[in-house]
Amino acid sequence: MAKLTDKRVAFLATDGYEDSELTSPWEALTGAGAAATMVSPTADEVTGKNGHVQTVDLPAAGASADDFDALVLPGGVVNADHLRMDEDAVRFARSFFEQHKPVGVICHGAWILIEAGVVEGRTLTSYPSLATDLRNAGAAWVDEEVVVDQGLVSSRTPDDLPAFNAKVIEEVAEGRHEGQTA
Repeated sequence: MAKLTDKRVAFLATDGYEDSELTSPWEALTGAGAAATMVSPTADEVTGKNGHVQTVDLPAAGASADDFDALVLPGGVVNADHLRMDEDAVRFARSFFEQHKPVGVICHGAWILIEAGVVEGRTLTSYPSLATDLRNAGAAWVDEEVVVDQGLVSSRTPDDLPAFNAKVIEEVAEGRHEGQTA
């Protein structure tokens, strides 16, 4: 397993996230040595749709991709819908693509990437109901447990978390992808 002791990973979510899509990658990344930071437009703490409470470390308004090596976007319909309407969250997510840094996204989390305008020409997967949205935004959507496209790791549902976590760790260990475009 890759050692990530010098890596800082931001998690971006708000209330209504899919609990396991936050907790499982968080545990996998911190278990590999990365430092995880919870970023949110919501103050103090966020609550998952199944009740997991996560302390917010940094407001989205003050967050900068300059301070992180990678980004993880958990899913959850309510979470993803609210994040894509938050200008600071969208700006923060877009900046990882501008800096060619790894991004992991699962389930409905891809909505924020559509809003950020960073999926055109990319191949990714998501919860199946986002397939048309992603295609309309210029992405190639595939139904696979995990897809990696120049540092962008995507998966469909919590069932895919083992494969997702492994690929996110691998991409964070590799670092920047110069071929990645915004």
